[in-house]
Formats: sequence, structure tokens, C-alpha cells
Amino acid sequence: MILLFSALSVFSIVGVVVSLMKGIPAVPFLCGVLGFLFVVYDCILISWHRAFSWNGKRQMARQIIDGTASYVRIPDHGVGLDVGCGSGALTIACAKKNPNAQMIGVDIWSGAWSNYSQKLCTNNAIAENVRNVRFEPGSALKLPFEDETFDAVTSNFVYHNIHVKDRQDLLLESLRVLKKGGTFTIHDIFSKMMYGDIDSFVRKLKEMGYQNVHLINTTDGMFMTKKEARRLMLTGSALLVGRK
Repeated sequence: MILLFSALSVFSIVGVVVSLMKGIPAVPFLCGVLGFLFVVYDCILISWHRAFSWNGKRQMARQIIDGTASYVRIPDHGVGLDVGCGSGALTIACAKKNPNAQMIGVDIWSGAWSNYSQKLCTNNAIAENVRNVRFEPGSALKLPFEDETFDAVTSNFVYHNIHVKDRQDLLLESLRVLKKGGTFTIHDIFSKMMYGDIDSFVRKLKEMGYQNVHLINTTDGMFMTKKEARRLMLTGSALLVGRK
């Protein structure tokens, strides 16, 4: 993808030069605008790749996954759920930290994330020599599980990608399948634009009987700096944690 937009950027700039040589005023302007947009988008993609690359210098993705997993505690013989597991990274990390429990990862593996798959998740777990995991198809809109099924529920940067009227409903759907006494650890962009009044939602959960509910800012150096969050459009990132 990065190489594609780099090629398009070069092509657009070349178009400007050629059009100017031919004396066509409108075409170079249009090509110049397109070229500029491609260059900007190209720079954003490169910035994201450098920051999130699992084995790169910054390794932000690894820091986020390991940091989120450190909050997921499952009792022995219990079962945890990772909603929107993608490649299975968080599911596997949680399974490693809870070797006497089982982790299940669910995803629809389609659309923008169609490069991920159930088979890829399974292969990643095998490569990590992690056996206490399994992966199933499932949508965050309506999870295919009964109420109060899991001892822990987690997710990482999933719900803000789902286009629904109220993302707080997505959170409630994930909490629906959490057992009484179970814990939740959800990392996402909890900005007002994405979730509305998230502080009011936290108060609502407390009124419903949830305990120790609070938001942990992850852009103050915990997972990333404020500057990185702004550059990567992740401002508002936080962990929503608590107990049902």
C-alpha cells in the first residue's frame, strides 16, 4: 500500500511537469493537488508503519498489546474473550499471561481487515507455541454467546472502526457476555467524537453495579506520547477497565 501511493505520488508530480511543458494550465493544477494529497497520505502511512511495526524500532503495537494484556487476569480454568481479535495478537498475549485459562478470539475478518483470517490467527498461535486459545467468527455488534459466559473480556482498537449510531452500545454488548465478578479491559479511542460523553458512561456503569470502573490514559507515555497520539490520530486512547 505504501509503495502504491509512493508510485502514484511520483506519477502525479511527473504529470505536472509534462503538462507544464505542453502548456495546459488546468491539468497541472489538478495533478499537483492530487500529488500533494498522495504525498501527505503516503507520509501518514509511513509514519503509522514505522510506529506500529511489530519488529520495528518503535514497536508501539507490541507495547500496546503487552500493556493491555497485563490488565487481563483470568482465574484458573476460566475463559476470556478478545472481541475483534484481528491477527490474534492480543488473544495470544492474554493466553500467555494466563496459562491455566482459555482465551477465545472472535472477528468477522472482512472489509478493511480481510487480510486477517481465522487460519492466520491459528497459525500465529502455533508459531508462538500457545495452545490455550481458539478463534471463532463473531461480530461485536451481536456476539454469538450467552449472557455471562466469560470471566474476562478485552479488546484493542476495535469499536471506533465500527460505524454505528452509538458505540456505547457496543461496549454494553461486550459486557453482556461477561460473568458477574468478571473483569473487562478495553483499549480504544474514547474521544467525544467516537463515544460521546464517556465520563457519563463510566458513571452509568457504576450505577448499574459495576465496580472499580475507570479510564486509564494511554497517551501520557504508557503506550505512546501525546505527540505520537496526535501524529497517528490516536488522541483519546485509553483503557476502560472494571469489574462486573
